[in-house]
Amino acid sequence: MTLRLRFWGTRGSVPAPGPRTVRYGGNTPCLEVRTGTGALVILDAGTGIRELGRSLVAGGDPIAAEIYLTHAHWDHIQGIPFFAPIFRPGNHLTIWGSKALETSIDRVIREQMAPVFFPVSFEELQARIDFREIAEEERAGSGYVVRTFAVQHPGGALGYRFTDAGQPDRSFVYISDNELGSSEGYASRAGWRDELVKFVRGAALLVHDATYTTDEYAQHRGWGHSTFDDAVALALDAEVQQLVLYHHKPERADDDIDRCVAACQALVARRGGTLRVSAAAEGMTLDV
Repeated sequence: MTLRLRFWGTRGSVPAPGPRTVRYGGNTPCLEVRTGTGALVILDAGTGIRELGRSLVAGGDPIAAEIYLTHAHWDHIQGIPFFAPIFRPGNHLTIWGSKALETSIDRVIREQMAPVFFPVSFEELQARIDFREIAEEERAGSGYVVRTFAVQHPGGALGYRFTDAGQPDRSFVYISDNELGSSEGYASRAGWRDELVKFVRGAALLVHDATYTTDEYAQHRGWGHSTFDDAVALALDAEVQQLVLYHHKPERADDDIDRCVAACQALVARRGGTLRVSAAAEGMTLDV
């Protein structure tokens, strides 16, 4: 089997429900990954993780999952207190966070469930929850190998590259929040973008932040997000097969996203590329 992906949350910054966001979704980031061994990996824990949790609990079996957080901004962790499996004994969750965070991921998750923020304390949860830290490194899981790369985002963030342990030529890259347009204000090392291209190179699929249009970016430089054009350029330079635009701006309506995808496809055509471009939508599944 291959790695199978399902999107549960595709929106950035804040949930954006309503009639203008029905097709692509209004929940904040969450991506389910199933490995060839059947293991469950979850990328980010925005509000999309709530519906994922409901589907998992409906299955009735004990749940074991590894949750990899790109960073600890609220839109990437706010779904955890609403993730049904954490309230049930017999379930086991391992939550991975960057070693570079100013505050440990353990403390961040516990504090967001403090009484001033949430009515149920972390200590009342009945699942077994382990916290682990990860830096720029490689580690093996059940049916997969994961590598990490530090990207450009205020407070720091990680990009992840997952490879099927049984098919080392099949990989996908997940970079939810990343500013490709400028390195100002970041402590990125010299040659950072070249290293990023190398990290992404040859992946079958790249899921990448595409929050802004070029015009919008001029007013949001330094906010830690990329444009559609920047995401396409990275995908082309890294010779990936498919780009999935992600972290949609809250104000971006479905029809607007359609136009952005079309503009990206036109850009690829002008450069003579074969890259396939689509936009992440809640419920969309992809095999890598």
